[in-house]
Amino acid sequence: MSKVFSSRWGLILATLGMAIGTGNLWRFPRILAQNGGGTFLIPWAIFLFTWSIPLLMAEFAIGRASKRGPVGAFATVFGKRTAWRGGFVAFCTIAILFYYSVVSGWTLRYLWLALSGGLSEVTAANADSVFLDFTKSWGPALTHLLSIAAACGVVVLGVTGGIERVCKILVPALFVVLIVSAARGLSLEGASGGMDFLTSFDFDRLLSDHTVWLEALTQSAWSTGAGWGLMVCYAIYASRDMRTGRECISTGLGNNCASLLAALAIIPAVFALAPLAGQDPSVLVQESGPASTGLTFVWMPVLFREMPSGGGLLGTLFFAGLAFAALSSLIALVELAVRTLSDLGVSRGRATAMTFGVGFFQIGQNFARCIGARCRHYAATRVRTRTTHIHAFNR
Repeated sequence: MSKVFSSRWGLILATLGMAIGTGNLWRFPRILAQNGGGTFLIPWAIFLFTWSIPLLMAEFAIGRASKRGPVGAFATVFGKRTAWRGGFVAFCTIAILFYYSVVSGWTLRYLWLALSGGLSEVTAANADSVFLDFTKSWGPALTHLLSIAAACGVVVLGVTGGIERVCKILVPALFVVLIVSAARGLSLEGASGGMDFLTSFDFDRLLSDHTVWLEALTQSAWSTGAGWGLMVCYAIYASRDMRTGRECISTGLGNNCASLLAALAIIPAVFALAPLAGQDPSVLVQESGPASTGLTFVWMPVLFREMPSGGGLLGTLFFAGLAFAALSSLIALVELAVRTLSDLGVSRGRATAMTFGVGFFQIGQNFARCIGARCRHYAATRVRTRTTHIHAFNR
């Protein structure tokens, strides 16, 4: 089993898969809309070069020099007393892993709805309930299981046979999906309003509203994975001819390009289709909804349904891209957990099994909560029914 990426291209695709996730397609268009459209793009680009790329470069250099995960990397490079810092990074990122695997499962659910034609049944009246009813069912536990099993299955195969091979498929496919979706969205009648929104610029807000800068920094750090320790783990498998600056700049720029393509795919489509659904597009693009899912999981299916030629293809492409992005990032999160355990002397296979086991335990908790909720609902229904019968008998 190879211990290094087979080529620079393989490394870049893997790090792009790590960086490009649901935050690019799900979070970025909403945060962009909430913070002034084109105004937001200025600080967002600034923080890419002043915060995210420098952090990625530092992580890359530390990982390649130490050949260890976050805990071992800090201990090797900065001294054993600093190992706790790497432990803190690893703990936070692994905690995110078990949340992210749930979100990845949501993308699988909506991809299945798109492929099976179920999105055509989502309307403005029932869009909220379609998502909420799913989250209250056994569905999230099943899709969570599928997501984490897929990611662990890739990681256990190793660097070249698993991570690199899968990212060579997922990342190019994701970019193709984004380009096609952007082209289709821009071709819709009324999409020019979305382009005007994307290119709008408010100089006064840029100078006076600190939240625009704070959100830009947060989005850049969240989206690129800077500071998560993920680049430390992938840099372990970099060969000597792979350069720190070149690879990290490629990763940062590629990540931001994916975000812009997602915005071009979503925002012009919203401005074109929202009026057909009786909605204000300038409000809809800022919609948070339940668990910040408003635009992606609630309104996008409604808007695809309003397309003059039917939005089945575009809806399938959109949720396929979202699922690809989620899986490629989930693989990187699992790799960090596995690498952290491997540095403690655990074999790669056993470390992957342990990671899956913790995820499986979480799935078991989801099942238990679901069964409890269903039992309470059944009991409440029985009580209401019996009360109704008693009142009817008394009358």
